[in-house]
Amino acid sequence: KNYVSLAQNLRKNMTPEEKHLWYDFLKKLPVTVNRQKNIGNYIVDFFIAQNRIVIELDGQGHGFEENIEKDKLRDEDFRNLGITVLRYTNNDINQRFNSVCQDILLHLGLNEENVKF
Repeated sequence: KNYVSLAQNLRKNMTPEEKHLWYDFLKKLPVTVNRQKNIGNYIVDFFIAQNRIVIELDGQGHGFEENIEKDKLRDEDFRNLGITVLRYTNNDINQRFNSVCQDILLHLGLNEENVKF
């Protein structure tokens, strides 16, 4: 139950990079994308259930050794559930937005004609 309330709070307080990816790309996709979705003991930034894809945006804190290990374990848990994790840094969103969008489209089996961004 705590995860539900935390996820709701995270949806209300998205980072600038999450907002950019959501409003300028993910929201326009022809598939359902959930924001701050509970999956097991985790809350993921974005989840596309139809394709079993999690999209995570990593800020500076993810570069620390202990967080790198936590992310590896988390990603392994998702792989064991048949879920693919796509990770991008905030820097990727800020400096290579179109490349990130194209990579997501590739994983979804869509092309740019399906979405305007």
